[in-house]
This record gives sequence, structure tokens and C-alpha cells, in this order.
Amino acid sequence: MHGLRPSSQPGGGHTSIQDSSTKRDSIVLSPGEGRSYPMGRISAVFKADGAETQGAYSISEWWLEPNTQGPGAHSHKEDDAFYVIEGRMSILIGDRWIDALKGSFVLAPGGVMHDFQNRSSKRAGVLNFSIPGDFEKNMPEIAKWFGENPPADAL
Repeated sequence: MHGLRPSSQPGGGHTSIQDSSTKRDSIVLSPGEGRSYPMGRISAVFKADGAETQGAYSISEWWLEPNTQGPGAHSHKEDDAFYVIEGRMSILIGDRWIDALKGSFVLAPGGVMHDFQNRSSKRAGVLNFSIPGDFEKNMPEIAKWFGENPPADAL
């Protein structure tokens, strides 16, 4: 492991290995760990973003309680990739809703209108990849907006 330095913080959780040639730490998080943004019936947990990825990508979990609308139809320049990690998520791509079951992958290319909702009776979650990254800087404003505009029922 030439140039690699393992390190860990007491008590488990975050472990990093730094490669001296890239000056970036690897990230190891236990289930549920990361930077949390509770928004009522929606929550996001950021695993890696801007500074950790040199702006290349952002990875976050998004959890929606049963029968919960998401952020609303929107588009932005970044690609958004969604991988369903629990339940069933309804994902809008353009003008088409897709019912994505656990294990499904959906890509919303930059500039394409998209949204997601949990129309089921059980909690659902997606792992979101935003490319390029640095999305987390928007989360305080997004969390504040959801605090003032709680998500409605999906159905």
C-alpha cells in the first residue's frame, strides 16, 4: 500500500485511508451515518459531496415516508442518478412517471425535468448521485423551504 495511511477515529464510524498522491481521504460510514437534513416527511443524509470529491459528484440518501410528495418537478444542469434502496419510489423523467422498485436505477440527465414521490404505504429510499457534485451547499435553503412548505400527500 505505497503512499496509503490508514487512520480511524475512536468509537468506530468514520474511517479514512489517505493516498498521498491524491490528497483525498476515503470515506467509510456505517448505516445511517452522514450529514442529516430532516425535512418533516422527507429526510436526506449526505455521504460525500464537494470537498470530499473535489466537486466531481455528490452522494446522498433520500427517504420519504409513505404517501409523500417529493421536491416537485424541476431541472438543473447536473445529472441525477437514482438507485432505489428500499421500497418503491415513483420517479418522473420528462413527462413519464416510472414506478421504480428496490434495486431499480433511473438516470435523469442534466436539463431533464424530474421529480420523485413515495406513493406507497411503506417508507421508501433512494441513493442519489448528483454529477458534478457540490450539491450539499444548497441543503440548508432546501431544508428551510420544506420547513415552510411541508410535503403534501402523494395521492
